Amino acid sequence: MPAATAPRTATIRRLLSKPPPWVVMYHSIADAAVDPYRVTVSPVRFARQLHWLTDRGLRGVSVRELLAATAAGRAKGLVGLTFDDGYADFLDSALPLLRRHGFTATVYVLPGRIGGENAWDGNGPRKSLLTEDGILRVLDAGMEIGSHGLRHVSLPSVDDRTLAEETGRSRVLLEEITGAPVDGFCYPYGDVDARAIQAVRDAGYGYGCAIAPGALTCAHALPRVHIGEQDTAWRLTAKRILHPLRRSWPAEPVPARVRPAGAGVS
Repeated sequence: MPAATAPRTATIRRLLSKPPPWVVMYHSIADAAVDPYRVTVSPVRFARQLHWLTDRGLRGVSVRELLAATAAGRAKGLVGLTFDDGYADFLDSALPLLRRHGFTATVYVLPGRIGGENAWDGNGPRKSLLTEDGILRVLDAGMEIGSHGLRHVSLPSVDDRTLAEETGRSRVLLEEITGAPVDGFCYPYGDVDARAIQAVRDAGYGYGCAIAPGALTCAHALPRVHIGEQDTAWRLTAKRILHPLRRSWPAEPVPARVRPAGAGVS
């Protein structure tokens, strides 16, 4: 599969309409009796949510595809679909439904926990994470693979060495596994500050996904909307309507820098 590269940030900033594009955030797609962190959506609910998008003429795409389409002025009707943490259930539960609708998505994985579990969720049920083979299967299915850091730690709280490992080292490892450029980064817990954003830029990522970065909103800290098991059709409609009211580009955007198109591992 030919490797795509993220468009230059300057182009994105010129052409993106306000508010930022609609990007939704999932985690695990599975049946769960206990879900204290609200990270699990049942396959039945997920299928209904994808139907909701299709019924409204919307198409789910990876963030890389969404940003490239936005830069080209053809993003109307596109919604960014993201899956944090790289849960193994993506392969059996999410992927078949995405393919049925002709959707793509971005899966953010943790190369420091490949084949492991979600140990950072102290009170939650243990969930298996993708293996290297699973990551390659996701990539071969046409999905985008991005980095969620090495071990799922809050970046604003770590020292400089750990920050460099969580951003730069994680990208290097993922590019070694996939043999393809890794353009996207996703901040664990959505925790972001100016220092973390700069580290993501310095590591060579083309964009970054946060949750509600506020005044830090930029191509390396894109806002997203959480989607959970309770999101029925009317809640999805409300979230879509409220998006332009709750998310906007700051008047003074944080400067951004992107590696040149076609650049390899940094």
